[in-house]
Amino acid sequence: MTHTVAVLGTGKIGEALLSGMIRAGWNPANLLVTARRPERAEELRTRYGVESVTNADAAKRADTLILAVKPQDMGRLLDELSPHVTPDRLVISAAAGIPTAFIEERLAPNTPVVRVMPNTPVLVDEGMSVISAGSHATPTHLAHTEEIFGGVGKTLRVPESQQDAATALSGSGPAYFYYLVEAMTDAGILLGLPRAQAHDLIVQAAIGAAVMLRDSGEHPVKLREAVTSPAGTTISAIRELENHGVRAALIAALEAARDRSRELASGNG
Repeated sequence: MTHTVAVLGTGKIGEALLSGMIRAGWNPANLLVTARRPERAEELRTRYGVESVTNADAAKRADTLILAVKPQDMGRLLDELSPHVTPDRLVISAAAGIPTAFIEERLAPNTPVVRVMPNTPVLVDEGMSVISAGSHATPTHLAHTEEIFGGVGKTLRVPESQQDAATALSGSGPAYFYYLVEAMTDAGILLGLPRAQAHDLIVQAAIGAAVMLRDSGEHPVKLREAVTSPAGTTISAIRELENHGVRAALIAALEAARDRSRELASGNG
């Protein structure tokens, strides 16, 4: 791979992408990084064998720029990059809530921009990265983006109009599972189990259930019914979940997350 990629703003997500690309076969000599603190830049250089450069140098030298900064830092970064980014570059934004139009307006006309919403399991190569094309991005640009983010999990293409919904389900999704595990652990303690044992039981149940969902191809209803025997323990628990409106609460929660994503995208932070 002779294509040069620069990761700008190499925090946790940026570093996860960097390490994933190297594991997928990218030559560190073709990877550039930027970091705000010199000690962080030296840490990345030592750990991965990549070159640390300034944002301006990255824009001049890299074929693909991955903008992995915080949303509130995006405007300032684009101001720094715009004199150096030409339309033959690909710009990938991994900043939550930033529309491609916001980036396109601040760069040279016809610059291809791709928007990506990764989630935190990219840190363990089990992420989901939702990819949307900007006005000038081609299928080739999308395929290249998938090649990069595929090193840290799965990818899914959606129209940009669906990014807020995807953020609610996937971007925020891991937090909902952590919340459920926390609540179930407390329930296990209430039922008389030590915290460590309750945690281990629930985490393994979650991993096993997720693998079955992924690998069996079965509808979740069918998998749930396989555990739910007549007049048994599971149906008693399901009845209480329904009585307390858990399904309706989840739907309302996801709608709230989508609406907040729309607010952030419109600049009403």
